[in-house]
Amino acid sequence: MKQRRHHIPHLLLTIVFILASCTHAHSSLYGALRKYKNKQVSQQAIEKLAQYDHLIRYFSGFSYFLPKHKVSPDFIRALILAESGADHLAVSNKNALGLGQILLTTGMEAAKELAQSETQFRYVSKENLDNLAPMDLFDPAINILLTCYLIAKYNYKFDGKLDLVVSAWNAGENTESLSEGRHAPYQETENLIGKINAYYLYFRKYGIFH
Repeated sequence: MKQRRHHIPHLLLTIVFILASCTHAHSSLYGALRKYKNKQVSQQAIEKLAQYDHLIRYFSGFSYFLPKHKVSPDFIRALILAESGADHLAVSNKNALGLGQILLTTGMEAAKELAQSETQFRYVSKENLDNLAPMDLFDPAINILLTCYLIAKYNYKFDGKLDLVVSAWNAGENTESLSEGRHAPYQETENLIGKINAYYLYFRKYGIFH
């Protein structure tokens, strides 16, 4: 079986390619990338993220789908900052919850898969995962575990392409455009791609949490 490359650091190359080769059909994504490309991360945001850094480092350290292939902690930090502003009690207008803004249905499916795995985790019990309730998504440990797991899943499924990974996260992994190798064509999704990309590049450039 041919082994595929699946780890989040490759997303840096992917998004640079998008910036360099956007066609008219992708002009709205190009606009979102340009809109956020110089976005800075405030000291307050860094301090809020730092509260959860031990959990981000820990749960991003697992190979959920392929041996030795892990998600980047900087990508998880970027996603959390873009989605919730690092507020573990955040609730969206679509009732997405917690740091990663996870819908209960999505969280329950991922939690069941993790509960059935052989991996044992600190901070989160298999019983919690097997019986996930809405309030559990406000628990930083549970939310970050599910976030890392889902991003690893989408990274595996979509070959580490940042625009597709974020589209799966925001619009659903079965969105029609994703099966054709295109990002979800929604302004909300494109803005999220732009924000996460900007924060991710910022964290990698300055090595704030290294």
